[in-house]
Amino acid sequence: MGNRVAIVGAGMTKFVRRAQETGKELAYLAAKMALDSCGMNLDQIDAVVLGSAPDTFDGVHMKGEYLSDGAGAWGKPYMRCYVGGGTGVFAVIQGWYHIASGIIDTCLVVCEEKMSSYQPHPQGAFLTIFDHTTERPLKPNLLWIFALEMNRYMQTYGLRKEDIALVAVKNKNNALDHPCAQIASRVTVEDILKSEVLAWPVQRLDVSPVSDGAVALVLTNASIARRVTDKPVWIEGVGWCLDTAYWTNRDLCYPRYVEEAARMAYKMAGITDPRHQIHIAEPYDPFDYKELHHLEGLMLCGRGEAPQLTVDGVTQRDGELPVCPSGGLLGVGNPIAAAGLMKVAELFWQLRGEAGKRQVARKVKRGVAQAWGDLMQVGTVVVVGI
Repeated sequence: MGNRVAIVGAGMTKFVRRAQETGKELAYLAAKMALDSCGMNLDQIDAVVLGSAPDTFDGVHMKGEYLSDGAGAWGKPYMRCYVGGGTGVFAVIQGWYHIASGIIDTCLVVCEEKMSSYQPHPQGAFLTIFDHTTERPLKPNLLWIFALEMNRYMQTYGLRKEDIALVAVKNKNNALDHPCAQIASRVTVEDILKSEVLAWPVQRLDVSPVSDGAVALVLTNASIARRVTDKPVWIEGVGWCLDTAYWTNRDLCYPRYVEEAARMAYKMAGITDPRHQIHIAEPYDPFDYKELHHLEGLMLCGRGEAPQLTVDGVTQRDGELPVCPSGGLLGVGNPIAAAGLMKVAELFWQLRGEAGKRQVARKVKRGVAQAWGDLMQVGTVVVVGI
């Protein structure tokens, strides 16, 4: 569809609990690393797309405008996008369609989050996202909703906590090889099961941490991509979809919004059998059960089958279908919008064979990145290939 769009450069700051840098500085650091990685400069960028979550995280109103100069947008067409946790992958889609349409030739995509500025805890930013008449009187919070969803998933398929904890073990151990990881540590299933209960069945080590950080990508059309690199990674398909904003009306056992987004992206990419045509996956994993949820929504296995893939080692870095070889949000950290863009950046490095110690064992030519968020009902998907 339209002009071909390639990713030609990527940059990522370290994810940390409390960054010394401001949000502007984090955005600048990631953008500069991305431009340097492909030998380009800001004068060669036609437009900038920025992704970031609620303004309250950075402690400023109009955060898109606040971050624009740090992201390199001064004097250029600029837009901010925000669909909650889905933002990091959605930002790539915004950059893609500006170039695919022929309006511009190059785009810098930057995602930044500085969650530590929000006190006493960023969770508070979400207390007003629920319907004021039908939901807020129940006093829900995100952990509360996730506990309901995780419980539903376990009950439907007869899963044990141990089955799901294997995801956290895999991802946190994978993150030991990521130079930008915030909390990489070698953990066991027993460590997960002994960690603090937050809202049963969700425990402390089932959850990704609060983080600060930024990631950036350089996107170009085909002719520029071939001039600046001999290893472009092509955006082959994009998709996004919304489910109802009311969690009471959603299927808590299956992310239909991810399936619809994936179908859109797969159709664009010409994928008819995702299990065999996708070689590597970076699904969104703010909680360990969500990696399983999302693998099923991406149709990389049948419903209820993802836990067995994990048990069988299929999703390990040296497995048949490596999943979150980066370490994911669980291991690397979760500065929300930046964490989603990290997933596309990881595929960029993996497909080019530049992931260092994280490089997967099998030769990979096509991967899928996915994120999830907003009112926990949005799915965003990007398929990339070489």
